[in-house]
Amino acid sequence: MSAAGFLCYRADGRRARLYLHTQPGSYSSDILIPALRDLHRRLRAPVILIWDGLTCHWSHKMAAFVGSQKWLQVERLPGYAPDLNPCEGLSANLKGGALANRAEETIGQVAEIAHRSARRAAHNQQLLFGFLAQTGLSF
Repeated sequence: MSAAGFLCYRADGRRARLYLHTQPGSYSSDILIPALRDLHRRLRAPVILIWDGLTCHWSHKMAAFVGSQKWLQVERLPGYAPDLNPCEGLSANLKGGALANRAEETIGQVAEIAHRSARRAAHNQQLLFGFLAQTGLSF
């Protein structure tokens, strides 16, 4: 099971949102492109996406998609800089909390626990802004 977290912050700093996308197996451009379209439908606003170096983030197919979307701007994180990625804070929060020391029988059970925990995090503005603050990045 793979997960993609989208931590979204309004440019004026008034609100943060979290979207968690999970799917069996690893991510590819064919899976991420519909997830990005869904994100845009939910936000109904222009998006500046800050991405790490995952291969499917920079494929030819993804580059063509990004280049064709007026609502989407992509900025790349420097290599080997997970400390600049707010989603790393989310991941650490999930792994150190609800997912710590679990012995579930199926990956589906683990995914349900992760989704439940992410929904709780999504309702905590202070926590979502804390993930950004720990990176040292700002608006």
